[in-house]
Amino acid sequence: MSLSLKELKGVGDKTEKLLNKVGIYNTEGLLHYYPRNYESYEEPVLISEIAENTTAAVKAAVVTSVAVNQVRNLQLITIGVSDGTGKISLVWYNAPYLRSTLKKGVLFVFRGKVVRKKGRLQLEHPEVFTTDAYEQILHSMQPVYALTTGLSNKTITKLVHQVLDHRPLTVDYLPEEIRSRYMLADMNFALSAIHFPLNQQELLAARTRLVFDEFFFFILSVQKLKEHSETEPNEFRMKPDWITEEIIEKLPYKLTKAQINVWHEVEQDLTGQTLMSRLIQGDVGSGKTILAFLAMILTVQNGYQAALMVPTEVLARQHYEAFTKLLKQNEVMNYEAALLTGSMTAKEKKTLYGRIASGEVRVIIGTHALIQESVIYDNLGLVITDEQHRFGVKQREALTTRGKTPHVLVMSATPIPRTLAIILYGDLDISVIDELPSNRIPIKNCVVSTSYRPKAYSFIEKQVRLGRQVYIICPMVEESEGADAENVLDYTKRLQEIFPNDIRIGYLHGKMKPREKNMVMESFSSGEIQILVSTTVVEVGVNVPNATVMMVENAERFGLAQLHQLRGRVGRGANQSFCIFIQGNDEPDTAKRLEILNRSNDGFFIAGEDLKLRGPGDLFGIRQSGNLEFRIGDIYNDAQILKAASEATGELLALDPDLRLPQNRPVADKLSAYMRNDLQSLSI
Repeated sequence: MSLSLKELKGVGDKTEKLLNKVGIYNTEGLLHYYPRNYESYEEPVLISEIAENTTAAVKAAVVTSVAVNQVRNLQLITIGVSDGTGKISLVWYNAPYLRSTLKKGVLFVFRGKVVRKKGRLQLEHPEVFTTDAYEQILHSMQPVYALTTGLSNKTITKLVHQVLDHRPLTVDYLPEEIRSRYMLADMNFALSAIHFPLNQQELLAARTRLVFDEFFFFILSVQKLKEHSETEPNEFRMKPDWITEEIIEKLPYKLTKAQINVWHEVEQDLTGQTLMSRLIQGDVGSGKTILAFLAMILTVQNGYQAALMVPTEVLARQHYEAFTKLLKQNEVMNYEAALLTGSMTAKEKKTLYGRIASGEVRVIIGTHALIQESVIYDNLGLVITDEQHRFGVKQREALTTRGKTPHVLVMSATPIPRTLAIILYGDLDISVIDELPSNRIPIKNCVVSTSYRPKAYSFIEKQVRLGRQVYIICPMVEESEGADAENVLDYTKRLQEIFPNDIRIGYLHGKMKPREKNMVMESFSSGEIQILVSTTVVEVGVNVPNATVMMVENAERFGLAQLHQLRGRVGRGANQSFCIFIQGNDEPDTAKRLEILNRSNDGFFIAGEDLKLRGPGDLFGIRQSGNLEFRIGDIYNDAQILKAASEATGELLALDPDLRLPQNRPVADKLSAYMRNDLQSLSI
């Protein structure tokens, strides 16, 4: 049973707001807010034996007074400690409260990262424990959570302990037969051990169970959606129209064989006996959009409306302009297209709603505004979602429940191996565009260490002086406790100090309001911003042919498939493009993974190679699949669990399609709750 956060000891208005900010709204949400990593607390080492670039604990006495220095906007707290074998400096940033704690002569255990500054080793921002407190967590794995400013790891840890300590044990909803066949842990154990595992074995068992459940209920819900769509009659039978062939002939470029094959599949669907439900997978730049335009034209030529939904206003505007230009060039003037976005005024929307409802507007291109209840369609025959994993299954469904069920076409540039795509998109037929246009100039790639940064900045400045634009990607929005990675806000300030004032630098991240994001993307698209520092929110967004450099900081923190999608933001114009992957650690395995990006620009090859390299024991630190955001599962890392969950759902539904048997009632209840809540927010 889920409780309000305010019912927990220590949660007031301020803490509740901070928890809400990271997506936690009740105690059940807190239990499912899984750690992003774990810290292993080992025996303290001697100061004389500590090594650079490691995380170490030392048991030592404070031997100097606390020194406080102000450096720009940072307050530095420094002390010296000794354990008899050596002495080392400890440094904290903006931690004035430590002055009253760190008394000279007192023995503590300090645990932090060992770095070299001015030729000497020091512990940077270490945790401070009494010797008794450290003894209690010795040899344990402690959770590390994703945080926001003002919310500490300690706060979340305490609250999760509180919930687990008072939560009654529940009867597992998965049938015993499934649990034993797939060797799955009990759910009570899994929820406790995912936060506080005693060892790696417990962690692996807990994580496997939670990942299995996530995939299991997703696949069950997709099957239910498929059942619904398969029984729908095709109310939008179409006839082939020569105009699509004429447009293909007049294009200023030649369609690839792969594009032509996929277009024929789409055309057959639209003119066939049953409703189309198709996914087009194609690498960035493979030419999916022109096929969407052709499908829209065929639909309208048959007297129906077509809608194209995309994730950002900037992209919607670009598609709208490209589509109207295509109509003009081919002198198709007998119907009108319109742009519908959230930023339009109420008056503009109301006028457009009327024209859509009357059928005056036949093609509607826009964002989530297309699925608002106030939009009434006249005769909607085709719904296309571009980069569809940004919308979610429920949002995709929302456009198909306005009157008669239309044909559905979804497009994705996420390179998912076909075996996994069949499972994930069980309600869709799959087409793949596995060929890039011949006129694309291959992107030049390099994987380098952080020491290369000055050269990279010099190269970036030269590109900007040539009139080009640059993306720089950071893994985090803001500085986070315990996370040693570049963040957008601090990185932008740093660049503004490094580059001359006439180079305009902007930033973009997912926590910004939609209007702010649109303004930044418009400024970048128009060339007003020359260097854009961003999180992966730019993966899907806008076509900027003038952008020729993509630099990714802490590249080791991303999956290869995601890095490949980021790389696809450049290389879209006539100029040579470059991608610089900065490796933030010096691990050989990381270098081996990133080297795959050097060898190939083929997203499906890269995704397949990434899948081979990852093992079931490699659990944290990398999200392979970018925006296919399951809460804990990852389709690349956890491909085997995904296949097992698919097998289990298939067998369960074969025996009990409506989940009416007594042993399956708990699964049916859980599925209803899942489809009501989790499926709403899952972006896939």
